[in-house]
Amino acid sequence: MATAPADRLPPDALARIAKLEVQARSVVEGFISGQHRSPFFGQSIEFAQHREYVPGDDIRRVDWKVWSKTDRYYLKLYEEETNLRTTILVDASESMQYGSKQTTKYDFAASVAAALTYLLLRQQDAVSLSVFDETIRTRAPSRSHQTHLGTILSVLAVEQPKRKTDMLGLLKTVADEKSQKGMVILISDFFADRENLIKGLQLLRKRGHDVMLFHILDDEELDFTFTGTTRFEGLEDTGSLVCDPKALRDGYREAMTQFIDDLRRQSARQVIDYQTIRTSTPLDAVLRHYMNQRIGMRK
Repeated sequence: MATAPADRLPPDALARIAKLEVQARSVVEGFISGQHRSPFFGQSIEFAQHREYVPGDDIRRVDWKVWSKTDRYYLKLYEEETNLRTTILVDASESMQYGSKQTTKYDFAASVAAALTYLLLRQQDAVSLSVFDETIRTRAPSRSHQTHLGTILSVLAVEQPKRKTDMLGLLKTVADEKSQKGMVILISDFFADRENLIKGLQLLRKRGHDVMLFHILDDEELDFTFTGTTRFEGLEDTGSLVCDPKALRDGYREAMTQFIDDLRRQSARQVIDYQTIRTSTPLDAVLRHYMNQRIGMRK
């Protein structure tokens, strides 16, 4: 499951790598620059090096420079408190091929993973990545050096969606392999067996991992604005259907809402962060959600 060296990759894969890198750098640097109004000031990711004071904390660790600028109390965190081991899991099953416009769900998921990786490596966090369907197809090991970005982009760029999804098998493998507690970020459309997904997530939580779910859905999967007689081709061996979408719209939207609400409730029960993300969502909004959750977890 190793990634091919760059000089052996086809030209289209190299082009995708270059596009992902430019996009990740642009989005993350813009996001960081936009944090100047945050109490975690500065042009670097200094905000990852503090957490807000709570009664009972050692006042000797208060950062008085931050207090002088914000009039609020924040504690300095030492390196072992700020560095994080993050595992990013990207769904490359056949349903991730879908895209009503130029961007497929997999393309968007790869962009999210690339931007998160760049942000994490800037904070000197260790990042590993696995692309999966029925099994883990390719992976990049856990590293914290900036040059690791290229390895992860290579994994993301050469994969194309195919086959079905085995969430329980995937999450059990990750839980067994990751003995040290960390963050697991799962990026998927979650068109998989719900019971097995929940079992796998419960296993990760029992092992002490923080878990974030990024539920990637195309706008049309949520809005269902198709008109006229349409042929729908099912992915992952789900068959096909010719129909008038208008006749199905209300029932479809209701079923999709129930699907999302159920995932959200199940996640809340396990203290797992869940976020529905449209493929039209700006990447900086995804990063903002991630950082807000991470800061909250540190308090």
